[in-house]
Amino acid sequence: MSEERTPKVPKREGRPRSPWDEGEPALTPRGTPPRDPVSAREGDEIHAFPETAVGEGDVRPTAARGRGSAAALWVLIAAEIGFVIAIFYLHLLLGYVADVFGGRGNLLDGIIGAALFVALYFVGLPWVSRRIKSGDADESRAVEGTSLWRDAWKRLMRNKLAVFGLVVVNFIVVASVAGPAIIEHYTGYTYDFIPPDSKLVLSFPPFSAPDGGFAWSHPMGTDSAGRDMLARVLQGGRISLMVGLISTLVSLVIGVTWGATAGYLGGKTDDVLMRIVDVLYAIPYMMIVIVLLAFFGGQSPLHQIFLLFAALGAVSWLTMARIVRGQIISLKNQEFVLAARAGGVSTLKIIFRHLVPNALGPVIVYATLTIPSVMLQEAFLSFLGLGVQAPYASWGSLAQDGIQNIAIFPWQLIFPGVTMALTLFSLNFLGDGLRDALDPQMRKF
Repeated sequence: MSEERTPKVPKREGRPRSPWDEGEPALTPRGTPPRDPVSAREGDEIHAFPETAVGEGDVRPTAARGRGSAAALWVLIAAEIGFVIAIFYLHLLLGYVADVFGGRGNLLDGIIGAALFVALYFVGLPWVSRRIKSGDADESRAVEGTSLWRDAWKRLMRNKLAVFGLVVVNFIVVASVAGPAIIEHYTGYTYDFIPPDSKLVLSFPPFSAPDGGFAWSHPMGTDSAGRDMLARVLQGGRISLMVGLISTLVSLVIGVTWGATAGYLGGKTDDVLMRIVDVLYAIPYMMIVIVLLAFFGGQSPLHQIFLLFAALGAVSWLTMARIVRGQIISLKNQEFVLAARAGGVSTLKIIFRHLVPNALGPVIVYATLTIPSVMLQEAFLSFLGLGVQAPYASWGSLAQDGIQNIAIFPWQLIFPGVTMALTLFSLNFLGDGLRDALDPQMRKF
């Protein structure tokens, strides 16, 4: 019997060797060797339609479009930071503006501030939204390699409640940071300013003048001491947001360190650390905060604020420790960790350089949901007289002052209460949106 021979493919000069040169049959209709397959490079997108094959013309780079979406986000962040800085230092130019434009300097100053605000929130945000949507439209026609964070950002932008929460939180943060300086610049009112003729403006209704007419001087009215409520609400936003943010950061540092150590080391170390967490869970954490504030507080108003940061952060880390421990246990036997061990990387570097960054998704979600919880706890402590002390004010202390006069002067409770409620709702909407966006089961591969 003659041995079957596979037809050899004729070699072409100048063409690199391919799998077809090794004696495999040529399958093209004309008997010519097929072209070398086109492999996509990293960062390329492949357009694959059912009726067409993938060739060189279907592979095109997408790095420029990815950089465009990221650039849109960074431009918005830079614009927001620039807005805050500009509002803070715009009043330094007032003397020069007044010399040039006379009495119209204040008006021009206000127009510039309003233009910056409109450009940021009514031009910048829609522009970023259009860039994100254009990227989503391209995804319907192409299969694109994307990172977890970019994919999460796109899903977050599709969640209308999360976008609403993001916009409201940004607006309140900017107003709380820049608002007191603007009010002091234009009106001279501060959160602790009591006018000399305070008897004439005690508990003034919103938009009221001393003669009973309409006036813009106090758009939120005044409190029982004649202080402007708008200035106090914005200053209270500073304190409340600082308490929520810094206390959450304290809880993150403790919880992430505790949970990552227990999850990675395991064994008896894990048992001891988590039994301590279980014991602390059994103790009413608010009682611990009350004892700490009652025992160490009362020295000065500023000391009381820093004590609030430490006390609320020291009791809010237990759930975070459990979340991080579970994430570390699921990651510590992955290939990249085994490779780091084989390379002689220290335990500390493995935990904080390799494991913790890969567990940031649940950490960010829980941190976003912890901030409103801490703000509510601070408001509760203010009702007990253990919160922020005068002359400083938080939304909780303002609500505690306003509830005493709710039957006669309801605006003293309504404005800080509504502002705080809107902030808490927005933070919860944003936290829920982040949880859905960072959920691996919802990611499109």
